[in-house]
Amino acid sequence: MDAARAKAALESKPVARYTRTTLFCVATSDIRDMRGRFDAIDLKILAELQADGRMTNVELARRVGISAPPCLRRVRALEEADVIRGYRALLDERRLGFEVTAFAMVQLAGNSEADLAAFEARVRDWPQVRECHMLSGEVDFMLKCVAKDLTSFQSFVIELTSARNVKTVKTALALGQTKNEASAPFDITES
Repeated sequence: MDAARAKAALESKPVARYTRTTLFCVATSDIRDMRGRFDAIDLKILAELQADGRMTNVELARRVGISAPPCLRRVRALEEADVIRGYRALLDERRLGFEVTAFAMVQLAGNSEADLAAFEARVRDWPQVRECHMLSGEVDFMLKCVAKDLTSFQSFVIELTSARNVKTVKTALALGQTKNEASAPFDITES
């Protein structure tokens, strides 16, 4: 199925639900909305792929209780809708030599759309910055950074503080990590 047909199917009401006699259907009505409402099989697919993104489609289908062809159609629909944004290996930064994890709280001198966009573009060019979040309140951005050692982190901080439109930077070194969950929480119930 081409991308245009998949997108159209995701945006329209479904023609039918999956049954043994359905020849083609792009999942169920809940996945069409893509605003957080998925059926139980879609949620199982997402949870299984988060736990092991390397499993085969046949194994995934077995785990979620459907046959392989509709499972693959559902996965592709989730990919086309950007619910599944990609697949990657999770690496241990410390074992790769990045001994320092730190957070930088950045306040900008100006907050126009152009100022924010320029800072965000600059952040994308810094490989030390692993995450960047725009915040409300006194701090404009929170950066999660990694570095080989304190000297290289200090060099980065000097570059960061001298960047255009940066007013203040406060840093904090991470002393340890209690939790780093790189997956969406499917076990939170809606109230």
